[in-house]
Amino acid sequence: MSSELQSLFFVLLVAAASPIVAKILPRLQIPAVVFMIMGGIVIGPQGLGKAVESDVDLLSTLGLSFLFLLAGYELDLGLMRQDPGKLGIRAWLISAVISVAVTALLYEVGFVQDFLAIAVALTTTALGTLLPIMRDAGILESRIGPFIFAAGAVGEFLPIVAMALLLTGSGPLSGVVALVGMAAATALVLWLIRVVKQRGWGDRLQLPEESTGQTSLRWTLVILAGLVLVANDFGLDVVLGAFLAGVVLRRWAPTQIDNLERKLEAVGYGVFIPIFFVTSGMKLDVDSIVANPLRLVVFFGLLFAVRGLPALVVYRGHLNSLERWQMVFLTATALPLLVALSEVGLESGLMLPENAAALVGAGALSVLVFPLVAVGLQSRVHHAPVAEGRGPVTR
Repeated sequence: MSSELQSLFFVLLVAAASPIVAKILPRLQIPAVVFMIMGGIVIGPQGLGKAVESDVDLLSTLGLSFLFLLAGYELDLGLMRQDPGKLGIRAWLISAVISVAVTALLYEVGFVQDFLAIAVALTTTALGTLLPIMRDAGILESRIGPFIFAAGAVGEFLPIVAMALLLTGSGPLSGVVALVGMAAATALVLWLIRVVKQRGWGDRLQLPEESTGQTSLRWTLVILAGLVLVANDFGLDVVLGAFLAGVVLRRWAPTQIDNLERKLEAVGYGVFIPIFFVTSGMKLDVDSIVANPLRLVVFFGLLFAVRGLPALVVYRGHLNSLERWQMVFLTATALPLLVALSEVGLESGLMLPENAAALVGAGALSVLVFPLVAVGLQSRVHHAPVAEGRGPVTR
């Protein structure tokens, strides 16, 4: 059996078994994504050695891209002009200021040397990872749904921009040029789609959408691959291109294709996204974490304090106490961006290997612990009083 086929088989086996394990252990309420990461560790080079990450790297990249595509697709830009968006930006800026101050202190005492990479990492939120967890728990449909969605979108997009500006080997000026180029490419795609819709070319062709046709899904993949390719050519991380592809689809997807989102979720969550999470576990440097567990504990605590705790203050008057604590735990959850940021930081030489491993480990632990607490608070939220001064916000 070839190495690639063996790796793919065991990765798919873990991906298929993880939701079953999560289902038969309901009292633990552990998200399936955690079992995917743990399974990746077991089958990876540091475990049984049944799979090698390089054999499924391309599929893993597609999974990461789909994760951010769906996050961008879910984002309603109009929400960012309402209270949830404004508060989300405010909370992120507060987290950024705290992160710089805390990281500067860690740098002065010699705990870290990779100042910029750590400072950006502590401001991230794993909206893509949280979406299936929140949807299953009914949090997305609750009163805090728009608030956590906006906060998560900000916690993904702004750190991506910071990565482009601060963590490229060519410097901030080249990062600005790359972002401008990426914005131009996105605007071009939007213009082309607008022309197609205005002239009714899609309606005239009446292209098949079901069975063997799947035209909209195929063009979605073209847009995704195209913007990811452009981001890569500009020296940016693929997650930026994928996120923007989702925003494009949200704004310009054909109105007659009501089930496009269902198709995207089927392809993404059914195939590629699980491969990304299993591969993330395979890449996790467990030996480094075991050798220095304190570093992981520190980063785990900082994710909670720096990214989460500002929600207690920012959302006063909009959410009650229990809902604000839910916001704390959900916004502090981070993983996919930490994986991407660690890879960028290692490639550019701006992040130390031990910090990269500890950050990814802290992110995996946050996915295990924080959503579990937030979901546990959900039943108590229904019996709590509504915050005074603000009504519910709808997306």
